[in-house]
Amino acid sequence: MRTFLHVIDILLVAFLIYRVMLLIRGSRAWRILWGVVGFVLLLFISRALQFTALHWVLDKATLLGPVALVILLLPELRQALEGIGKLGIWPQKLVASESATEARTVEEVVAAVSEMAQSNVGALIVIERGAPLDDVISNGVLLEAKVSAALLGAIFYEGNPLHDGAVVIRGDTIVAAACRLPLSDSMRLDANLHMRHRAAVGASESFDCFTIVVSEERGAVSVATEGRLRKLQNAAELREIMTKELRDMPEPSLPRNGIIRSRRRNADAKPKAR
Repeated sequence: MRTFLHVIDILLVAFLIYRVMLLIRGSRAWRILWGVVGFVLLLFISRALQFTALHWVLDKATLLGPVALVILLLPELRQALEGIGKLGIWPQKLVASESATEARTVEEVVAAVSEMAQSNVGALIVIERGAPLDDVISNGVLLEAKVSAALLGAIFYEGNPLHDGAVVIRGDTIVAAACRLPLSDSMRLDANLHMRHRAAVGASESFDCFTIVVSEERGAVSVATEGRLRKLQNAAELREIMTKELRDMPEPSLPRNGIIRSRRRNADAKPKAR
């Protein structure tokens, strides 16, 4: 009987650790956790190799570790506590399986971004890759609509009340629009970048997501992942990056210019009346 209780105890602890890992996976807390693991390993290595000065500094730093972790992980701790109340015994969704992005969705996003860039329409699109962006979604307007180039263009049309903010895409669904994102305070960013770009970088710093931003002034397209902003040259490059980051598949051969014909171009291509 006692052995059975020990097995139950171990299973409960393992399940608790598993659920905590699910809650923080893909978030900033996940990267901080790996930083803590690296710190502990360095502490043991410094003691094993008798690096006296380094071990003394690291050993003293451990005294402030719990307080520092609470300060750094305060938003994540609040989200985790809320998540424990929302989640049942079994996960409500497996993000890896249900958030897979179809090739059709990639094409729709690329087409919408290409057309908005040509028309100098500002846009901010966030695509989930890891943990659900429930906090971001909750401050926006829920849509739950299938991803399409026409819908994305309509959302970011200047006359639409939802254009000011970010669109969140989960798998092949536009979950919400007009969402507020955390702004990055990174000193590596160009001082001339506007809030839309800083929000894109801020989202990629705080969450495991893929962010696309279209400049309203220049019509330039950039993507942000893991706190890094990258300016793209054409639609083919966007398609290639999305395929790699969201579908993990090799990019099929494309025309060199990679430009997607918009509906406006198709209209211009109609034969002229004789």
